[in-house]
Amino acid sequence: MQLDPAAVKRAIRAKVIDLAKASSIDATAIDDADLIPATGYLDSTAILELVVWFEGTYELPLKQEEINIDNLGSIDAMAAFLLSRKSSGR
Repeated sequence: MQLDPAAVKRAIRAKVIDLAKASSIDATAIDDADLIPATGYLDSTAILELVVWFEGTYELPLKQEEINIDNLGSIDAMAAFLLSRKSSGR
């Protein structure tokens, strides 16, 4: 599967914005490097929804130990983690 890093980031950003909008929060100012939990845009339920969406959209089953701030904390981190996992074939 060939993934375009910019397209992946756009998709993740769009999902974050959509999830925040469901709580009447405008997250359009989110930066790719912003730590999503620290922004206040998403509550814990929305963060879980983001992780589930990420797994399903990119067919990337996550191990418990992979669900952490380093891998999933920002748009940049999520894209890098996805591209790394997909390129390694895991």
